[in-house]
Amino acid sequence: MDDVRVVADAGAVGVALDPIRTSILDALAEPGSAASVAATVGLTRQRVNYHLKALEAHGLVEPTGERVWGGITERYVQRSARHLVVAPDVLEGTVPDPNEIADRLSAAYLVAVNARTVSEVGSIIDDAGTGTRVPTLTIDTVIGFVSPEERAAFAAELQTAVAKLAARYHHDDGRPHRLTVSSYPRPKEDS
Repeated sequence: MDDVRVVADAGAVGVALDPIRTSILDALAEPGSAASVAATVGLTRQRVNYHLKALEAHGLVEPTGERVWGGITERYVQRSARHLVVAPDVLEGTVPDPNEIADRLSAAYLVAVNARTVSEVGSIIDDAGTGTRVPTLTIDTVIGFVSPEERAAFAAELQTAVAKLAARYHHDDGRPHRLTVSSYPRPKEDS
């Protein structure tokens, strides 16, 4: 089971968003059969089996094995990923282009850059195939700024440091990697 899967097919998104199928996916964090899932979600085995076929046809669940008992073969499946993320281009057919947003300090620009990231990395993962590790780098931290002036000073220093590093390591004949750095106010945590 993958940790995260970017779902780029509108049909698969529609299948996953069905409330019954969502409850079946929730029940399949661990391998289960149609009978065990039916007991968990309160449906008949036949009805669950119908929904499992649709989920499997879209790659949202995958077989994990079979068990034979009493002359019956019971198939076991589990969800294909712990978390499903909808690709940003599923709804409109294209990802927002950050270059079309003039205000580089706006929330719209931040969302467009990160939507592009989800779309591009999801596509790279799909192209790489199951089990292939994609070389990425993620830095995630929280910084408490005392004032807007301190935040602006930090941003200026960070831009200078990144520009120096990029100039030092960039080679025109190298394999291009996209680097994005984002900052936004962290939402308050639920208590």
